[in-house]
Amino acid sequence: MRPAKNIVLASSSPYRRELLQRIGLEFDTDRPDIDETAAAGESPPDLVRRLAQEKAAAVAPRHPNALIIGSDQVADHDGVIVGKPANHQDAVNQLRQASGRTVTLYTGLALLDARSGRVQSAVEPFSVVFRELDDDLIERYLRAEEPYNCCGSLRAEGAGISLLKALRGDDPNALIGLPLIRLCEMLKQENVELF
Repeated sequence: MRPAKNIVLASSSPYRRELLQRIGLEFDTDRPDIDETAAAGESPPDLVRRLAQEKAAAVAPRHPNALIIGSDQVADHDGVIVGKPANHQDAVNQLRQASGRTVTLYTGLALLDARSGRVQSAVEPFSVVFRELDDDLIERYLRAEEPYNCCGSLRAEGAGISLLKALRGDDPNALIGLPLIRLCEMLKQENVELF
């Protein structure tokens, strides 16, 4: 069995950190510094899988004996990749585009054993159906929640849930950015006991 202190979350996201704490895992965090630009023609699932693996690999040299968790998320708005908003107007535009539509969020997950180089990876889709959003509702939500560090400007664990009328997916944690069901399966493969 691997001691819990040898687990590193390759992320500075407070949301991912909070999710990981829910399963009783002791871990450190380390911010990866990678280029998150999509390659030409790269699909949303391929992009998040690649970025999750690259994030884990980026911090591996600093944690050569650790299991490293990498994750990334993008939204797919009718074939257009949408990440975090660049500013307030970008957030408005993202939510206008999502209004009345089904948006699929793809979350890439990677678990890298820095000692062996073994990588487990997965992509977890989760779809949300937005209500019809008028500009007044969008502005009130953005003022209240300030979701500028959230994919697609949706902070579903907060006031953003009020913008939605349906959720479709296997793991609600994937909506927030870290698919815990799949991660627990991966950790079990590495003989990590959660509690």
